[in-house]
Amino acid sequence: MFWITRRAAVVAAGAMALQPLAAQPARMQSWPLGTPRRTGIHDLAPAPDGGVWFTAQASGHLGWFDPKAGRTELVPLGPGSSPHGVIQGPDKAAWVTDSGQNAIVRVGWPDRKVQVLALPQGTPYANLNTAAFDGEGDLWFTGQSGYVGKVAVKTGQVSVKEAPRGRGPYGICATAGGDVWWCSLAGSFIARIDRRTGDSTVVEPPTRNQGARRVWADSKGRIWVSEWNSGNLSVHDPAARTWAQWKLPGSSPKPYAVYVDERDIVWVSDFGGNAMFAFDPRTEKFERFGFPRDSANVRQILGRAGEVWLPESGTEHITVIRTA
Repeated sequence: MFWITRRAAVVAAGAMALQPLAAQPARMQSWPLGTPRRTGIHDLAPAPDGGVWFTAQASGHLGWFDPKAGRTELVPLGPGSSPHGVIQGPDKAAWVTDSGQNAIVRVGWPDRKVQVLALPQGTPYANLNTAAFDGEGDLWFTGQSGYVGKVAVKTGQVSVKEAPRGRGPYGICATAGGDVWWCSLAGSFIARIDRRTGDSTVVEPPTRNQGARRVWADSKGRIWVSEWNSGNLSVHDPAARTWAQWKLPGSSPKPYAVYVDERDIVWVSDFGGNAMFAFDPRTEKFERFGFPRDSANVRQILGRAGEVWLPESGTEHITVIRTA
């Protein structure tokens, strides 16, 4: 195993950008959710109708935001609901990890039909976190209490396995080839799932106790990792068995979410600097996008072509950065 430690080149070029990635600057737009009660917005995902779903962790809803009208709708998920992650499935439905119900919840779209898929009877509280669909259309998910699970979408069967090294499973992603990787925040490692057995193989990052929080795959199958404790953005190449890492700009970066867009630009949220960074692996340079509101606290990033969507959990806003 080989690794490279790098400090990316940055240029102090104003509050909004350290180094431009393109001649045309990206544009940032934000909206307040405008709901009568606090939603506790946590994760989000683009919906198939041009809107954006989000998990309302505090109120127990799946939210839907219409950027054209600036309107928010809340769909109740069930008694005790406390949703964490949401992604769009191959069936165009919203798939939600609901820690409050200890279940995976499917919300049909546009019919808003709610289907609760409980974890197997006897499964302890899993503290469900995030999910990803593999190349065969099955859903894999993490539970911070120490679990990795699967929903066989064709049958609806839910299965759960104890994760290696116990508590900590957090972010999860699928590669373009359909493989599934996850990371352990408490265990400070990443892992690859054997989709046949459900077992996970641990891969150790070069930095100890780095706090791997979220993972995302680029078009080449490399796994990008936001390291909460170390302040690094790192990448693992499974084919070459190599690592590289870059410290985020700023005095005390706290990388939380990571996402790779259609151009293979890597986006990472920084709690420490109240900002978003776009990182170009070709030039190894960061571009900074600061938030106008204090403590935006973006916990997850997703997007579609030309758009990077951000849930501000600290301010009850939704923000988009348009890159096209």
